[in-house]
Amino acid sequence: MTTHPDSPSPATLDGQPADLLVAGAELVATVDAERRELPGGWVAITDGLVTGVGAAGDEPPAARRVLRADGCLVTPGLVNTHHHIYQNLTRAFAPSLHGTLFQWLTTLYPLWSRLDEEAVHVSAYVGLTELALGGCTTTTDHLYVHPKGGGDLISAEIAAARALGMRFHPTRGSMSLSKKDGGLPPDSVVQDPDEILAESARLVAAHHDPGHGAMVRVALAPCSPFSVSPELMKATAELAEQLDVRLHTHLAEDPEEDEYCLAVYGRRPIDHFAEVGWGGDRSWVAHCICPNPEEVARLGAWGTGVAHCPSSNMILGGGLAPVAELRAAGAPVGLGCDGSSSADAASLWLEARTAMLLGRLRHGSAAMSARDALEIATRGGAGCLGRVGEIGELSVGAVGDLVVWPLTGVAFAGALSDPVEAWLRCGPVAARHTVVAGRLVVEDGVPTHPALDEMLARHRTIATGIQAAVEDAGPVPAAATRV
Repeated sequence: MTTHPDSPSPATLDGQPADLLVAGAELVATVDAERRELPGGWVAITDGLVTGVGAAGDEPPAARRVLRADGCLVTPGLVNTHHHIYQNLTRAFAPSLHGTLFQWLTTLYPLWSRLDEEAVHVSAYVGLTELALGGCTTTTDHLYVHPKGGGDLISAEIAAARALGMRFHPTRGSMSLSKKDGGLPPDSVVQDPDEILAESARLVAAHHDPGHGAMVRVALAPCSPFSVSPELMKATAELAEQLDVRLHTHLAEDPEEDEYCLAVYGRRPIDHFAEVGWGGDRSWVAHCICPNPEEVARLGAWGTGVAHCPSSNMILGGGLAPVAELRAAGAPVGLGCDGSSSADAASLWLEARTAMLLGRLRHGSAAMSARDALEIATRGGAGCLGRVGEIGELSVGAVGDLVVWPLTGVAFAGALSDPVEAWLRCGPVAARHTVVAGRLVVEDGVPTHPALDEMLARHRTIATGIQAAVEDAGPVPAAATRV
């Protein structure tokens, strides 16, 4: 057994026991402002917040429940800053495996036009569970496909996050330019700008929690320069300012986007981004593979965050994002697993390892360590979401989100000198325990919510129906990538 309810201890917090004590870790990597690493460390959580952190020589508080972390690394929960969860309904879809970004999109839009509340709720449940197994405790989702008659898709995925106990930042995505308007998507998945803005305001009023420790926050997220009008981008930025919520979009993710923006707007994507009023620290963007050095400096000066999506970028062959340059310029950089029709897997451990390896490939072996990757996956993500000091670190007053990573067994034999480097250099490894707001969502490697088998069966039925409907309509062109 790894848990021991009602374990006695002489130390208390303000005379009261903690709700949860994670104790006996090989190392606690706090990723706090001082980057403390605590051998033999422990973390106490009460009412969903961290109420104590200590090393082996510091006496822990009494706790109603003790979770042992012997032989394990404890880190803050990982933060996913870019995803399209619904795409797990079309994961590794064969007709979309080769081609350009625009080809991939036009292949998959007809499938996604069949989304409804049930499909989104079930795909969110499965996708959020997958993320939790990989050590993610806070995730965004960029849901920008809203088919006519599909229902309230954002509320459907929020319901799944609440059922599982995951910390969730859904973004109300949108597309307003269809093919007839010079955009890429078909009419069936675009909306009128007035409807988009009204729905954005409604969802913020219904679900957004600005308070410390919030479990749900909503951001506004027009999809891309080739699917949204400049007028909608400007109006959305004004609405976000009025409602005090964050902004998210894809930016500089592919050479085709450069070509489109130059042909249609007469300017490069980041010039367009500034022109429509998005250049600032309220915004974070996905991919950002193609900025030139002057544009990197502008992003850093604005404080605009970047969601680095290494697996998706590699699968596309889109290029190597200038991660080191963006961080040096002052831009917050977090990790994103991206959609499950391009990256196909949703493990932030995998993304952290891949970010480390790509950083070393790009700038040399000293350029990116496991600690750098851990910081991007935690504090960097907090910076993108405007929650530094609250998520992505283990410090008193921060949220009680953490991961217990096993460092034992065949994969870690001989990895004795540095638990943090071993965590990413060895493996692969999944979370032994994932804790969100002091509650276990994964325990001993198993999701704690009981409905997973039922949801997987429903997911297969829904995914089969979506894919078969398109296949029955005839052949689709070859293609491959993301967004």
